[in-house]
Amino acid sequence: MDMRPNCERCDVDLPPSSVDAHVCTYECTFCTACVTRLSNVCPNCGGGFAPRPVRPAREWRPGLSVALRPGSTVRVHTPYTEAELDEFVDQVKGVPPAER
Repeated sequence: MDMRPNCERCDVDLPPSSVDAHVCTYECTFCTACVTRLSNVCPNCGGGFAPRPVRPAREWRPGLSVALRPGSTVRVHTPYTEAELDEFVDQVKGVPPAER
C-alpha cells in the first residue's frame, strides 16, 4: 500500500499512523472530514471509502514496520475544482457503493 501522506482534498497530513485516513480501492486518500463532505464518494473513481489500515511502528515480524517500510512522501492533490467535486458527488452519492 502506498500510504499517501495527505488528504487529496484539504491537504491535511495523514501519516502512516493516522486513524483519520480513508482510501478507495485505488488508494485515493482522504481524511474523515472530506469523506463526509464527499458523501463517501471518491471524486476520482466514484467508489466508496474504507478506513486505511495503520502501519505498525514496531517490527512485530522481521522487515515489517513503518521504520523499514515507510509511507510515501509524495503529496497527491485532486485535480478537480470544488464545483466539479460537488457535481460529481451529486451524480453518484445516491448509488450504494457496492452498486457503483
